[in-house]
Formats: sequence, structure tokens, C-alpha cells
Amino acid sequence: MGRQFNFIQCVIKGAVARVWVNRPEVHNAFNAVVIRELHDCFEMINESQDIRVVVLGGRGKSFSAGADASWMKKAGEASMDDNHADALCLAAMLNRLATLRQPTIARVQGAALGGGMGLASACDMCVATTRAIFATSEVRLGLAPSTISPYVIRAIGTRQASRYFLTAERITADVAWRIGLVHEVVDDEVALDETIDHLIAEILKGAPKAQAQSKVLINMVAHDLPNNQMLDKTAMHIAALRTGDEAKAGLQAFLSKQTPPWVID
Repeated sequence: MGRQFNFIQCVIKGAVARVWVNRPEVHNAFNAVVIRELHDCFEMINESQDIRVVVLGGRGKSFSAGADASWMKKAGEASMDDNHADALCLAAMLNRLATLRQPTIARVQGAALGGGMGLASACDMCVATTRAIFATSEVRLGLAPSTISPYVIRAIGTRQASRYFLTAERITADVAWRIGLVHEVVDDEVALDETIDHLIAEILKGAPKAQAQSKVLINMVAHDLPNNQMLDKTAMHIAALRTGDEAKAGLQAFLSKQTPPWVID
């Protein structure tokens, strides 16, 4: 996986891929190239059997300040069809991130605005410093947080989205933790990386296929009330896992008090 990118970096060490948006001079703002490169990078990661965890971050002071001003200007002058195609690229990239087989962690050290908040929300976990600021700022530009909405609503719920989509208020790290967007808030970037390293270590104790299927499970049940069909789907889901090689190896390791084969020291 040695592909070179223009605006992102993919650093792989052992079982961990760290993906960085690398436009610090514009606070890691999106443009069409950034979106395409992120999508391609996530595709490569998803196909890798060696990568177990993905950490997504931004170089410099910001995680991502959302859309690049020149890209937005170009979009404002484009046709409906061109805007639709452009938005589909962003939607596809966020979906690719949200549906990666591997657990994902957002590393937020500063501003995560608009699409940046979408990136953080699309990750399975989010750790932020006290300097982090989030916002769905689109309404102040005459827009709506359309393509990021499935992931932000999944993270904070419809009631909180009803406030922040409409007010576009800046959300501090403490508030982000309180409303469920952020899992951990730490003092600085040293503590940020230490906390992420702890999460990585915990993730690497789990079985990779079971973790991938746990992500499928969350999406399967999150939006439906329990009913007979859901009960059957969840029963089939665990049955398939129980009869797989990982579960058999895990049970054998547990019974023999050995380390499961997937654990990475």
C-alpha cells in the first residue's frame, strides 16, 4: 500500500493505519481531490487483511474546517447535475469511511466544522482535546448538512441535531462529550495520542471478523424497534459468528487459558 497522495497521508505501522488530511495551510479543508483521495485510501484499507485499526486525523492545528472556499465558490456556479455528482462523491467517501470493516477512531485536536464534523461522526470512536470545536455550520451559508447528516444524527441523535443543524452553534469539546459526539476529552495532543493508543490496544484484543460483524450488527438494529423479523436477524447473526473459525478459536483459547490467535502484542 505504497500509493502516494497529494493532500492526504496514509501511514501504516503494523496493524494500524493512520490517515492524515495534510492541508494545514487551509485547516485541512475539503476539495474534490481531498475527497477522492480519502475515498481511494479507505478503499485500499478496507481490502487489506493486515490492517486492524484506522486512525483519522488532520495535520496542523485543525482536524478539518469543512469545505474549501474556492471549491464552494465553484460549486455555487455549477449546474444542478454537476452539484449532484459532486455531492455524491462526498457522500460516497463518508459512507466508505463509515462502513470500513476495521474499527475507526477520529483524532480531533482542533476545529472539526461542517464536513469535518461529518468525518468525525462517521468514525466509530472520537477522541478530542479540550481545544476541539465542532459545528454543523451549513445554515449560515444558506445550505444544509445534507451529506453528513446520517452520521451526525447517528452520533448525537435527532433531538440534538434539531438544535445544532438549525443554530449552527459552535460545540465545545465538553458539550460534544455530553451529547455523545465525543467518547473522550483530554487536555492536549500528548494525552490525545496516549488515549488513542489505549483504544488501539483494546481493539487489538478482539477478533477482527467479530468486530467487523459487530459494526454490521449496530447498523442492522440501530434504527428498528425489536420485532420478530429483527429477533430472527439478530439470532442468525450470532449463529453465523458462533459457527465461524474465530469463535471456535476464541472459545478454545478461553477454555485452555491461552491467548487468542488474533491478539497482537
